[in-house]
Amino acid sequence: MLLQCTAAPPLSAVTPSPPATPSASVSAPPAPAGATVAPVTAVELGASWRPGCPVEPEQLRRVDVDHIGFDGQPHRGELIVHEELVSQVITAFEQLYRLRYPIEKVRTVDQYPAAADELSMEDNNTSAFNCRDIPGTGQWSQHAYGRAIDLNPLLNPYVDGSGAFQPKNAAAYLDRSRTDPGLLHSGDPAVRVFTDRGWRWGGYWRSPIDYQHFERP
Repeated sequence: MLLQCTAAPPLSAVTPSPPATPSASVSAPPAPAGATVAPVTAVELGASWRPGCPVEPEQLRRVDVDHIGFDGQPHRGELIVHEELVSQVITAFEQLYRLRYPIEKVRTVDQYPAAADELSMEDNNTSAFNCRDIPGTGQWSQHAYGRAIDLNPLLNPYVDGSGAFQPKNAAAYLDRSRTDPGLLHSGDPAVRVFTDRGWRWGGYWRSPIDYQHFERP
């Protein structure tokens, strides 16, 4: 996500394929195990943080959450968010789980080389904190504060006023009439999980449009 959107070893390759359709099983998933919350250090944040960022590591928290994958099964992932938003993020992901909204993966961006946002998006990775600016503006992204989340970014790309889009492998998903699992549309329950709590959705913006992006400044 362009706008507001190292402890772990980098991924050796990021060449995702479009996610598979979730399982057709109608059985309810087991109840989520419950989120866990922990402080983070600069070392643990790796390339996603550096001196001069608008928040210190002490203001951030690692939140482990359950989510439903594209295989229809429960999975565990982790986000780095601002300490003030921890309870909201936990509640939102519990709701997404109950809705069976599929999320391909939830990883911290330091698991990608140089914490590159493009690589995370190409991999359809849902993420939050990343100390980066809004390209061409000199202003910090809300991700740099841990106050934004990008949800299934390959399926929900960023599109600027000229029609340029990110990630670069998202051309098939510029067609927003598609109804693939994981795509976000106005009024969807998954969108309202955030907007009903006062979060802003980039899908409502006029230009650029950022379908993946939710923020709580």
